[in-house]
Amino acid sequence: MDVRSPHPAADNPPGTVTVVMGVAGSGKTTVGRLLADRLRVPYADGDDFHPAANVARMRAGHALTDADRAPWLAALGRWIDARGATGGVVSCSGLRRAYRDALRRDRPRVRLVLLTGDPDLLARRIAGRRDHFMAPAMLAGQLATLEPPEPDEPVLQVDVAPPPAVLVARIADWLAAPVSPPAAAGTPPVRPPAR
Repeated sequence: MDVRSPHPAADNPPGTVTVVMGVAGSGKTTVGRLLADRLRVPYADGDDFHPAANVARMRAGHALTDADRAPWLAALGRWIDARGATGGVVSCSGLRRAYRDALRRDRPRVRLVLLTGDPDLLARRIAGRRDHFMAPAMLAGQLATLEPPEPDEPVLQVDVAPPPAVLVARIADWLAAPVSPPAAAGTPPVRPPAR
């Protein structure tokens, strides 16, 4: 199947920043990079925004606390704010609603995509990775921490079993769909259900 758009620029309204989220092994980096290439916008890996102390904790197999994540979320927010003219794609875990709310608060052009998958598939992917600081044993903790999006959250959930190019095509179609206007200043728009 050809998943390329004949008009890539039309896939993404100007200034839109797409946050590709999911637990370890969901393919956030792969899908995020491919999506950014398709949309012709900058890409950032959320792992690169963690302070060294956070990376050391995760490498040792320790889960991060909300306090640990606060400077990371702030740094991601600054990157998003700086993409007002170009838009962009950034990948990060986004496990809890509070983190997702922090990333989209007063940012109506932020779109959230959650990559989901069978835990066995995710574990196999993690086991095959090299040179990544996330300890494989942390997957169970991430799955336990993950708060599924609530009905009022404008989040597209995508199962990661299909090839990445298929996932990117689905996400791009969703981004290109009309967006309802925000109900009030600072309230994220709610999108129609995915086709």
